[in-house]
Amino acid sequence: MANHLDLEEQEQLEEIKHFWSKYGNFISAVLVAVVLSVAAWNGYHYWQRSQAAQAAAMFDEMTRSVASGALDKTERTFNDMKERYPRASYTHQAGLALAKMASDAGQAEVAKAALQWVTDKASDDGYVAIAQLRLANIYMDAKQYPEALKVLDAVKSEAFGSLVSDRKGDVLFLQGQRDLAKAAYLAAYKSFDERSEYRRLVRVKLNALGLEPEPAKVLAQSAADGER
Repeated sequence: MANHLDLEEQEQLEEIKHFWSKYGNFISAVLVAVVLSVAAWNGYHYWQRSQAAQAAAMFDEMTRSVASGALDKTERTFNDMKERYPRASYTHQAGLALAKMASDAGQAEVAKAALQWVTDKASDDGYVAIAQLRLANIYMDAKQYPEALKVLDAVKSEAFGSLVSDRKGDVLFLQGQRDLAKAAYLAAYKSFDERSEYRRLVRVKLNALGLEPEPAKVLAQSAADGER
């Protein structure tokens, strides 16, 4: 009986040896690949966290520069952040902050460069849309209306659709295209929440162009007020 068991064990061992001689290298390679993939994944996330922490520290430094009104230092810090941490969200926020500061200081070219960089590099659609809206403002102030409309047409984030339509209305109105401006304002008015203060502003613009967006509703409300 013992000899029989020994023979079975030997056969099983031989089968295992045969199996490993045939597939052992492949299995080992797969295991190594899995281990390396896990290590790379963990390493990548560690690197991301490290990058974010360092970018946050530089963003704090830049915030202090903005508060002190030091535009040159703010621009230098942003340039360093672009060089070291171009993918960090803090760097994209820094670009928006620099652009506002530069625009307020009358440095339109500095503001445009920062906003264009955020537009090209930011992965967050919200940051991109904000940069594009502000860039359109700069072009509009410079009376570069075709450029402003081109930037607005490129906004992809649906969350900013109302603001984009309103801004298009402004640009079209300044170009003297009143009918197109009305259409843009009306699209903005309809897409804004009824409780939005911005919606009331758009309504004022429509009224200035001789258009009441909800005449039936207004008349009904007026009649109701007169009956009270």
